[in-house]
Amino acid sequence: MSRLSSTDQEEHWQKWTDSRDPDAGDALVRKYLPLVSYHVQRISVTLPKSVNKDDLKSLAMVGLYDALEKFDPSRDLKFDTYASFRIRGAILDGLRKEDWLPRSSREKTKKVESAIEKLEQKLMRNVTISEIAAEVEMSEEDVYQTMNEGFFANVLSMDDHQHDDEGLDKSAFTIKDYATLTPEEHVVKKEVLHQLMNVIQQLNEKEQLIISLFYKDELTLTEIGQVMGLSTSRISQIHSKALFKLRDILQKHIH
Repeated sequence: MSRLSSTDQEEHWQKWTDSRDPDAGDALVRKYLPLVSYHVQRISVTLPKSVNKDDLKSLAMVGLYDALEKFDPSRDLKFDTYASFRIRGAILDGLRKEDWLPRSSREKTKKVESAIEKLEQKLMRNVTISEIAAEVEMSEEDVYQTMNEGFFANVLSMDDHQHDDEGLDKSAFTIKDYATLTPEEHVVKKEVLHQLMNVIQQLNEKEQLIISLFYKDELTLTEIGQVMGLSTSRISQIHSKALFKLRDILQKHIH
């Protein structure tokens, strides 16, 4: 994020809060623009190539502006955290409204899932990506992309209940305290993490590293590429393959 001294930052927030000073607002937007790029990069990873990143950035900017309008500096909450919630929510809401997954992609997803079920019943084992690709007459890369798009569509569907109530004032906005777990949730979380660790260990070394850097260290694909000396497109390919493997293995654990 662009650098502002703590004094300048406090001054900008004061002016923005007191009188919606446009210069102060512009300065705060510039400071937090990297949050927009960050969330666009992370969400775009599992979207079809047909989805324009500039469109995602426009949605993200709406979220950033919304965060600036509704944020209360007097509350015990960092703006980065609040803005990230708003930015991600604005992107997902925009994707839902625009029905970002074309009918052809939805049909491809159903076709691949049907082929997996058919092959597994026939062969009585986990099927390989090459076997799936041959069955549906698609490239392996296309199969990976199709499955990841379908996975993200399910995420959008599950997340569909998260909408803002414009009738509430900003003081009514709350963020669930995910850090506080019930005893039952502690047990479930421990078991899930144990299973997930076992599943991730079934990936190869490069896939494990990329999953760790992306989800644990929260690096972008470009940053991971710089760390590993590989192109962003190559990192994206490995990431897609790793997600496909994880999805397949986890489904076996669940069922």
